[in-house]
Amino acid sequence: MKLSIARLLTLAGLSFCATAWGAMGVTTLAESGEWAPVTVFYPTVEAERPQRRGPFELQFAADAVPARGNGRLVVISHGSGASPWVQTDIARAFVAAGFVVALPWHRGDNFQSHADVGPVSWERRPLEVSAAIDRLGADPRFAPLLALDRVGLWGMSAGGHTALAMAGGRWSPAEWARHCQARLEDDFHGCVGLVTRLRGNAMDGLKKAVARIVIRIRFGGDDRWRQHHDPRIAVAVAAVPLASDFDVSGFATAGIPLGLVRSGADLWLPTALHLDRVLAACTRCELLADVPDGGHGLWLSPLPPGLTGLEADLILDPPGFDRPARRAELAAAHDRIVAFVARHVLAAPGAPQLPP
Repeated sequence: MKLSIARLLTLAGLSFCATAWGAMGVTTLAESGEWAPVTVFYPTVEAERPQRRGPFELQFAADAVPARGNGRLVVISHGSGASPWVQTDIARAFVAAGFVVALPWHRGDNFQSHADVGPVSWERRPLEVSAAIDRLGADPRFAPLLALDRVGLWGMSAGGHTALAMAGGRWSPAEWARHCQARLEDDFHGCVGLVTRLRGNAMDGLKKAVARIVIRIRFGGDDRWRQHHDPRIAVAVAAVPLASDFDVSGFATAGIPLGLVRSGADLWLPTALHLDRVLAACTRCELLADVPDGGHGLWLSPLPPGLTGLEADLILDPPGFDRPARRAELAAAHDRIVAFVARHVLAAPGAPQLPP
């Protein structure tokens, strides 16, 4: 089998990265004006130590001096109500390949605040991604180490919505409202739980009626299409994305390469109503990972501890799914995701040279 020069460069770079950039530093850029904090994961030569962040026991070098990596940035758009720490393992996979990783906390839709969950946050998220790139480019620690003309983007769940929007997709609140009016029972958690706060699994008549009224009044009249183009985003990956509000015909001419990551047993955002619609329409999409028995939270790692009730049902692995036994499979999926991003930013014309 013949490999292209670009592919050989990418593989050579990843092989070198695995040995040269083994330690991960983590720091946080403080809140600035209208922008929420940005957590940054990056290569360092300083020693990692056990760190406690919220309920998580993690391993990294806190506030370490950054080391020169491959010269490229990846931005992570987290899921609804999430923290940076549930994306630590995918961030580590990127850092091991030499990337700096920026994770902006989406204002009003993170683990500390749920005030803007839904279309309000979905519209603001791409702007926060662009602002995170700007902030890294202005930071004296990271700016000298990065070329920001070709940036990668990874997003999961609502973060997957961000990735789709920045890969050329267009969406509207009214499109989402129409979907929810028609498919409320099939997409209960993707509609009701996001904005009405009507929790639980019961689909009694009163709950359905109230949900439809709330969704129609708040979002049904807003038909304006939303798009956000940042020419610095060169490749995007959307994992188990919220996608019911997109005009999927636009993905036939998607402007950048788009990777998709699928969990077939997703109870929160059923693939038939979300990811599969995009995949069927997209001409530049590549299905990077497909785990038929995986749940929505499969791409969170580490998983948040202590979940119970409905949150546990929606986020934790389905009954019978043995995550430790599937560790190699999931690590291989992370490798494919990193290689896909690297292929489109490292081996591109004008790409920075790998460190000597």
